[in-house]
Amino acid sequence: MSTVSDRWLFWGPTLIWASTWHVILYQLASGVPVLNSVGWRFGLAALMLAAFARWQKLSLKLPLSAHGLMLATGIVQYSGNYFSVYEAERHIPSGLVAVLFCLMVFGNALSGRVFFGQRVTARFLVASAGAVLGVVMIFWPEIASTGARPTAAYGLMLGLAAVLAACVGNVLTLTLTRRGLALVPVLAWSMGYGSVFLLVMSLVTGQGLTFAWTPSYVLSLLYLAVLGSVVAFVLYFKLAQRQGTARAALTGVVIPVIALGISAIFEGWRPTALALAGMVLCLGSIYAATRPRR
Repeated sequence: MSTVSDRWLFWGPTLIWASTWHVILYQLASGVPVLNSVGWRFGLAALMLAAFARWQKLSLKLPLSAHGLMLATGIVQYSGNYFSVYEAERHIPSGLVAVLFCLMVFGNALSGRVFFGQRVTARFLVASAGAVLGVVMIFWPEIASTGARPTAAYGLMLGLAAVLAACVGNVLTLTLTRRGLALVPVLAWSMGYGSVFLLVMSLVTGQGLTFAWTPSYVLSLLYLAVLGSVVAFVLYFKLAQRQGTARAALTGVVIPVIALGISAIFEGWRPTALALAGMVLCLGSIYAATRPRR
């Protein structure tokens, strides 16, 4: 993994997570409760990460003191974050959720400065703000219609909670790896704890344990577990280790643009002039934010 370039560490999770927006539709259409689907996803991912760790001859026996943080990471990052996103989209447009997640750039910049001493330049912050504005332009019709929804305030609260959970999860994971713990075992335990928490919550709330043996559900679950969880999160956190949490969070700004391109191919989405202008502004701002300093 040390030989992978920073460019691949950035574009790998970006392209994968952009595609998962479409793949998740197959999960939602199955009728399986969200708690179950997300629980199965991270449970399968945890098992694969554990196998990968053993293949790399990395020990899964981590200090007992680390398990408290990994449990917290599982509950916050892989349970609270993902459940809040799914639930938020029931109350506010997905475009607004995408815009909220763009704010992770600033949340990660602040947490990286406070907890890890990672500084970002004024150019980075200004360019990131331009990228977020571009995403707002892309989803403006959806955002403008938010006020007509009676539970919009609740959905907005859930969306912000998901962003906060993601930022906290980043801090917890990087805190563990900065203690000298290998990333893959940390992710395996964290996702495993998150999976157990989600499935227990499903039982407690009376939703039970449900699975759909249809080809679309099984294949989409494998895609989300293997690529959307194992590969993407390993690459993302490697990027955060090298370049800081703020720059890693720029993946969340580019993802909506690429996801809409995929939607145009598979779901018939047609961009407006404002959306096209927003895409240009977003991608141009990302280039400015990530361009090496002279």
